This record gives sequence, C-alpha cells and structure tokens, in this order.
Amino acid sequence: MRYALPIIILSLFTVACNKHLNNKDNDTLVKVGNKTLYRSDVEENIPAGLTSGDSVIAAEHYIRSWINDNLLYDIAQKNFNDKEKIDRLVENYRKSLLINQYQEQLVNEKLTNEIDEQSLQDYYNQNKDKFKLDRPLVKGLFLKVPVSASQLNEIRTWYKSTAPVSRENLEKYSSNNAATFNYFLDKWTDFNEVMSGFPKELLTKDDLTPRKRAIEKQDDKYSYLLNIIDCLLPGDETPYEYAKPTVRELLLNQRKIEFLKKTEEDLYQRAVDKGEIKFYNDEN
Repeated sequence: MRYALPIIILSLFTVACNKHLNNKDNDTLVKVGNKTLYRSDVEENIPAGLTSGDSVIAAEHYIRSWINDNLLYDIAQKNFNDKEKIDRLVENYRKSLLINQYQEQLVNEKLTNEIDEQSLQDYYNQNKDKFKLDRPLVKGLFLKVPVSASQLNEIRTWYKSTAPVSRENLEKYSSNNAATFNYFLDKWTDFNEVMSGFPKELLTKDDLTPRKRAIEKQDDKYSYLLNIIDCLLPGDETPYEYAKPTVRELLLNQRKIEFLKKTEEDLYQRAVDKGEIKFYNDEN
C-alpha cells in the first residue's frame, strides 16, 4: 500500500479534472472487503484553500485512515467475542444522547433566556467574593492619527482631558481624520486589548504595566495616544458591568438545572400515581 497510495492520489486528481466521468464506477477509488471509498468522499473531506501539495498529503492521510479503519473494523467483527457488550454500550449511548437532546428541547421550549436586571444585581451582590479579575481592566480612550495630521498639538491636549468639550472635539476631528478612535471612559475594557492598538516594537515593559497615565508613541506613519483614567488589577473585585454576562450565564444554568430536576420529579410522581412503576419486595 505504501507504493499504491501515490498512484491512487494521482488518479484522484486526474479524474477530478475530467468532468465527463460522473458515474459511480469511475468514481470508485479503493475497496476494502465490501466497503467502497469514492473520489467524491475524499474530495469532500479535503479542506478548501490548500495548495496542491498539501491537498495531496491530506488526501493520502484520509485514504490511509479510511483503509486502516475498515481493516480494523473487519477483523474486530470477526474476532471480538463480547458483542453483547458493544450492543449495551451503543444502547446506553443512544439513550443518553436521546435524553440530552430531549432535555435541550424542553429547555428551549419552556425556558426564556431573559433574566431581569434586579435578579442579576442581587446575585452579583450576594456573591461578590466569587468574582475576582484574572486580567487588568482600564477606562480611557485610544487614538491613532497620521503623523501628518493637522491640529496634532490640540489633539495632545484633548486626549488627556475628560472634559465633555474635549470629547466633542475629538469625536468631530476623528470622524474624518483619525484611523482609530476608541472611547471607553465609561466602560471597563481589557487592558491587553487596548494595548494591541500599538505596534509591539514601540512598547516597553513599563508601558505594559497598567496604571493611570497618558501614553504617546509614534512611528513613521502614525501617532498613537492613550489616556488611562482608571484601572483595576488581577485579583481586584470584578465590576458589575464586566461581570454581568458571566452572572447571566450562571443564573441561566442554575435555572436550567432546577427546571430539569423538577421535570424529573414531576415525571416520577406521575408515573407512581398511574401505577407505571412497580416495586418488588425480595421477601415475596
């Protein structure tokens, strides 16, 4: 098979170019026992966008895996003794899969994803100690403007100020002149995401230490201006607005667990009431 595979691969790509060969016999690539692999099967499982060389490697790997799987399957069918064990495992898997899918269907039909704001805030306030930051957060603004930009001196004054008039001036200027204008003075934002706006080669180790300050960098094309007005460090308490999506997921999961538990209890009780469950005493 080591020598046959390259011939098969070559055949695969040669026939793929012949549009008139569309019947199943011409599509057949390799057989193992009564199992058949078709060229179309291989083509469907080769990722798009690969070079011709990588496509050949991917096709060879797929064909070899298919052959090995079927050889092993055939010999396992003939020599594995405990077929009942396989049947039990398959049935258990099928039962588990069916139950899980039905539970998901029930959840989607019966539960809403809406959780009121008060419930979110109450849960957060009662569990603040569980919400600790694992990354630094900052508030501020980031601006990227061409080095040839007009009013650069005014921009240097505006971006360091939190006054409403400075923000208005920056917004007006940035709408037509800035390559990037990211305003997050009222929103906690991942510090590392903010710093990704700078070219890495311009940053020092000190720049990557989050704290309140203004940072200005420049390369041949742009000036990069960042003003951090507030920051939180890993281990600090997570602000409510930043923790809110996590709180919502926790409450939704809690609601789902409670709903499924009640569903099981109701199902059990109805079955008992209808006499569908019978208990037998070993002494009888």
